[in-house]
Amino acid sequence: MKLGIISDTHGHLNAWTDACNKFFQGADMILHAGDVLYHGPRNPRKADYDPAELVKVINSCPVPVIIAKGNCDSDVDASCFEVPIQAPYAYVVAEGLRIIITHGDAVMTDAEKDAMAAHLKADLFISGHIHTTVLEKRGKTVFLNPGSAALSKREDGKETCAVLEDGVIRIFDLATGDVLSSLTL
Repeated sequence: MKLGIISDTHGHLNAWTDACNKFFQGADMILHAGDVLYHGPRNPRKADYDPAELVKVINSCPVPVIIAKGNCDSDVDASCFEVPIQAPYAYVVAEGLRIIITHGDAVMTDAEKDAMAAHLKADLFISGHIHTTVLEKRGKTVFLNPGSAALSKREDGKETCAVLEDGVIRIFDLATGDVLSSLTL
């Protein structure tokens, strides 16, 4: 099983296409942790900001896409997608792994995430929102934030995505393809 994991594209077409073309080839599913289209009032817009085209590309994606609603995802934006934007979280079971995908704006603290993960017996808890990467295991759950594919807030400024394949999660630098961190489930 191969899962592509992305968050915080904020309407930037290249963020999506770079992740799909470079890292998500052969994926069985793509999980998006929200803030798909709108750049948000505090975020800059880069030259590739094209939410209308991003909708078309996601709608025509040959791989199933699961999207959790982010704080910048409006109902009007959601109506453009052929797949639902799920709120407050999406719950996926893939090859026996229980996966929660939530944006992270409503479940922000580690304690809140731990409680939700325990209640839903999650093996993997994916969130976005903070535009930086997290990959750690607490208790029985791996917590992953793939960072932002478009508007990084990492100290090094690297835009990122993640892949789960053969039981290993890797966070990639979108520009270079370098593995920034990895963890075995």
